[in-house]
Amino acid sequence: QLPEQQKMSESPLSWFRGVYLPPALHPLNKTFVKGGEWQDMDSTQEKRRAFLQDFCRKYNSRKKLQTHLVHLVSRIYVEDRHKVLYCEVPKAGCSNWKRVLMVLSGLAASANNISHDDVHYGKHLRKLDSYDLKGIYTRLNMYTKFIFVRDPMERLVSAFRDKFEHPNSYYHPVFGKAIIKKYRHNADEEALKTGSGVKFKEFIQYLLDSHRPVGMDIHWEQVSKLCYPCLINYDFIGKFETLEEDANYFLQLVGAPANLKFPKFKDRHSSDERTSTEVVRQYLKELSKEERQLTYDFYYLDYLMFNYTSP
Repeated sequence: QLPEQQKMSESPLSWFRGVYLPPALHPLNKTFVKGGEWQDMDSTQEKRRAFLQDFCRKYNSRKKLQTHLVHLVSRIYVEDRHKVLYCEVPKAGCSNWKRVLMVLSGLAASANNISHDDVHYGKHLRKLDSYDLKGIYTRLNMYTKFIFVRDPMERLVSAFRDKFEHPNSYYHPVFGKAIIKKYRHNADEEALKTGSGVKFKEFIQYLLDSHRPVGMDIHWEQVSKLCYPCLINYDFIGKFETLEEDANYFLQLVGAPANLKFPKFKDRHSSDERTSTEVVRQYLKELSKEERQLTYDFYYLDYLMFNYTSP
């Protein structure tokens, strides 16, 4: 029996546990697709979806994923005009995807004129967990659900570079100070005061620590825990490695305006070299063999689900 006060403070949605959505793959609606050049893209999509579905069947036979429904859909953005649901994976093109969603929904005329702060802090886009239970289920069943993923180690290094190698008024004082305090021996007063200058090895020590001094963050959380790909049947799986092709094919699939193309610009720190396989290799050199293995193990499910080659 829950205390009365706790009962009242809980959202009714949080009472629903063990949500299992229909396992069937919905065929993509190709009505809007024009031109034969998309045939290879279509074949790639079918393979990615079938691969994930096959993995989920095997994985779920051993371990049932259970979670609150409201948490399950907390990273999913809704665009009602074109009936799409987008699960946000940070460092996999999410800023530009939010720009595109704003254009699709009529909130902006062009993706090119929307600032980073407006995208992330403007609260223009609605999330699926803001709807009632019927609204959530209707959209999950009727809308085209899509996700864009990235090689896990590239995504991790990209997040580290973005949040810790540039001035940041949130990540340095909140994460940086806690990381330096716990993992840097003989840290100087300036580092402890500002939280700036976190080293990649220290960041990995924090990531792998079961008693982290500060919690997880969506920028390095596993995709399996952000978007629950074995519970939510994504109709379209895009990859950062083929971002523009995948994105522009998807826009055709959902009947987006012909002049709307996925933006090519880098959202921030545009002068920095992009986080590539070679850049990742340089960062991984800072880790011991054991740390590299444990980091891979941390993202093991993401590697398996989306058919990425282990480093």
